[in-house]
Amino acid sequence: MKKPERPQPPTRPLDAPSAPKFTRLDGKPGAVPPVNTDGDYVIGPDYLPAPETKVVPGVPQGKVQQFQIDSKDCKLFNPGIAREVFGIVDPKNPKTLIVETHPVDYKRTVTVYVPAQYSAGTAAPFIVTHDGPGMGKPDMNLARILDNLIAQKRVPAMVAIMISSGGGDAQGHERGREYDTMSGLYAEFIENEVLPLVEKNYSVKLTKDPEGRATMGNSSGGSAALAMAWYHPDLYHRVLTFSGTYVNQQWPFNPETPDGAWGFHNKLIPESPVKPLRIWMAVGDRDLLNPNVMRDNMHDWVEANHRMAKVLKAKGYHYQYVYCLNAGHGIGPARPQILPQALEWLWQGYAAK
Repeated sequence: MKKPERPQPPTRPLDAPSAPKFTRLDGKPGAVPPVNTDGDYVIGPDYLPAPETKVVPGVPQGKVQQFQIDSKDCKLFNPGIAREVFGIVDPKNPKTLIVETHPVDYKRTVTVYVPAQYSAGTAAPFIVTHDGPGMGKPDMNLARILDNLIAQKRVPAMVAIMISSGGGDAQGHERGREYDTMSGLYAEFIENEVLPLVEKNYSVKLTKDPEGRATMGNSSGGSAALAMAWYHPDLYHRVLTFSGTYVNQQWPFNPETPDGAWGFHNKLIPESPVKPLRIWMAVGDRDLLNPNVMRDNMHDWVEANHRMAKVLKAKGYHYQYVYCLNAGHGIGPARPQILPQALEWLWQGYAAK
């Protein structure tokens, strides 16, 4: 059966009633916010890739390598799950779906960038990214940016660990179980089952200092990035998200976090003591709006990110929020313009111990 086409999300104006008050950098292709300030910024609608996205002659290039992890060799997320159909809204609870799943085995690709400046035996800072590339298809964009930023001493000489999900998307699939679940479980999986293999396979030592650990993701990978740091501030202090899925997509339903990742801005952040986190976020003005059967008023990605920015500001967090005009989910052409700046902002204040 052919799926019905989703309607295109509407363009949400930058001065909508729910939007934070933005500092305007729009109308200036290539413009990015300062790296030493917090707050809310708007860019676009036209974009230029940052010069740091290009290979620069003479700049030392790090090494990018890949390996795979078989789910059958793992303690957590073994086996994986998958669904046949999307599911239906639970008539007893409109905040969740009834989904039929079945177990699956899968292989997870891990792509590792080690900078040319890494000194053997030293504890390296690192960034974990979600939705990493597949085997044999290493995405070199992040590696190029890090090569240039490290050479210019704008970020520390960090290792990048790009981890693919267990497959599928959203409720009932392995990726949804890993990324949308409101717990520290995925951070624990990475800590105990992925990072030791990275160290073993590539003869690197990864820092234990949470100030030297960052996590980054797009969409549900973004909410996973925040969950890793929120539930384990002992492991991660720096978070970078594009189109973060701060909406109600957790499955199965958990009464302790009944709103899924919508609960970050609705309850958890406002009602919790401030944690030592530094958070960079971006969203597009045409980002997702109610892309499925659920109509719980908790499936607007723009509204969710607006709310995140406002609660982070109210609580006094170090955060930067970038609203990208003429951009959809994942922020499209805005990403190569803004990612180098985002990484530099993210690592402000870092000093190796």
